[in-house]
Amino acid sequence: MTATGGAEEALDLMCRRVGETSEQVGDRFPLYAEPADGRWTTTGRGSWTGGFWAGLLWLRAGHTGSDADRTAAAAVTARLAPWAEADTATRGLILWYGTALAGEDGTARSLRERAAKSAVGAFDTALGLVPWGAALGGARLRARTDGVPGLVPLLASAGPEGQTVAAAHLHRHLDLCLPGEGSGRPRPAWRWDEAHGWLAEADPAPGWARGEAWLLLAVADALLLADAPCRRTDRLTRAAELLLAECAMLVGPPVPPTDADRADGPLDTSAAAITAVALLKLALVPGAAWSTACASRAEAVLHRLVHDHLARPGGPRPAGMLLDGCYDARSGTAVRHELVWGDFFLALGLAALVGRVDLRRV
Repeated sequence: MTATGGAEEALDLMCRRVGETSEQVGDRFPLYAEPADGRWTTTGRGSWTGGFWAGLLWLRAGHTGSDADRTAAAAVTARLAPWAEADTATRGLILWYGTALAGEDGTARSLRERAAKSAVGAFDTALGLVPWGAALGGARLRARTDGVPGLVPLLASAGPEGQTVAAAHLHRHLDLCLPGEGSGRPRPAWRWDEAHGWLAEADPAPGWARGEAWLLLAVADALLLADAPCRRTDRLTRAAELLLAECAMLVGPPVPPTDADRADGPLDTSAAAITAVALLKLALVPGAAWSTACASRAEAVLHRLVHDHLARPGGPRPAGMLLDGCYDARSGTAVRHELVWGDFFLALGLAALVGRVDLRRV
């Protein structure tokens, strides 16, 4: 796959799939689609994935240049407004990726500013992070790797105070989730207990491919942030090196199993797509020794996703579906499906390859 050949064709297919999805879901948000026929399971408010649907619509608008596509993207983005003040660290996933590609759209900018201000206000000084929150259920005082990506740049967009909070939020998660060299894979989920402090949660367990990809993406984002105080670049560089090595992101299977301890279990193409974008971002870090290796590996991962997992025209299912994503292997939920966030990150990586998106801005 070349940056101007296969990537452009694949992005075209995915944007056409976005159009089909939009017609199918109407005013709801797509979550995951059946591999047999492409029918979407949807949510009314978007849950933690709503921003990826808005982001896909903005990617399509950038690809087509259509005013109608921009209007459609803006309308979906506006429907994310209830999440701006919601008690959840995933507002980074929702309100950063749902607005960062919107350019000068005033509604998206205003919504991002609201969300950033609210997230800064939710910072818990005693715990040193923005808690996972209660909006999606479960214990509020938790720390998870999927509560870091998106939230780091969202917080940092809120001026000096937000940049300080962004750094603290990221580094506390690194303290908890990333063991030292040779100590094994990241531990993706923790719960605060007043009597015992931070306790590791059993689910998701170490080896969760998407959790590792989320953490690498958050580190890459932080390394690319401009003028952020307390970034501790040396520590972030070491964190990136540890993740790349301990999780075999430069040498392992391009599309990993969702659980590293179950090599024969379901794959997760969404984890591969997130990793590819993180690697493309790391390749942009000025002076980094890993730049060439990360860029090469990212393109190899995108190539594998496009050629082995993207539905093609003339097949039994709609073209442009990124298949073999795994929502939740433990519960058996959508284990071989098209996932809206997998689509988003594959499309984002392809758009970056063809020069349509600057990954330093999203």
